[in-house]
Amino acid sequence: MRVLIAGLGNLLLRDDGVGVHAIRSMGNDLPPGVLAVEVGTAVLDALHLFEEAEMVIAIDAMKAGGVPGTIYSFQLSDVAAPEVPASLHEFSLLSALGLMEGPSRPEIAILGVEPEVIDYGMELSAAVQAALPRLVRAARDLAGRYLKETGVHCHA
Repeated sequence: MRVLIAGLGNLLLRDDGVGVHAIRSMGNDLPPGVLAVEVGTAVLDALHLFEEAEMVIAIDAMKAGGVPGTIYSFQLSDVAAPEVPASLHEFSLLSALGLMEGPSRPEIAILGVEPEVIDYGMELSAAVQAALPRLVRAARDLAGRYLKETGVHCHA
């Protein structure tokens, strides 16, 4: 595995589970070297996967004040800055990644989706559901771009 696409969030809190929904809608048709995993809220349990990857694409709900369904794309260094919107799971993700040091730390990209409804339930709101295909495409594009830039040619 060179690229890990990690779906974050709480599946039981509607739009908060968008990362898990994205992984489920991705299917198994991924380029060689790419692994998509439903991490949910168990970031520490997935730490070994983060350590094995060269690049991690984390997908999560992200409250940034935009229109529900808006997709945001950041590097980890952007999200860690105080003036940039915070992911609903940023602390857990950043804490886990903080445990990783040195050359084993992967490149981190975050795809966030502006939630509309964070409440009990398993279905996504209409706005976030409508954004799901674009979100999946963005994750595939990021993975494909990374593989191409690092010398692995694929048809993502």
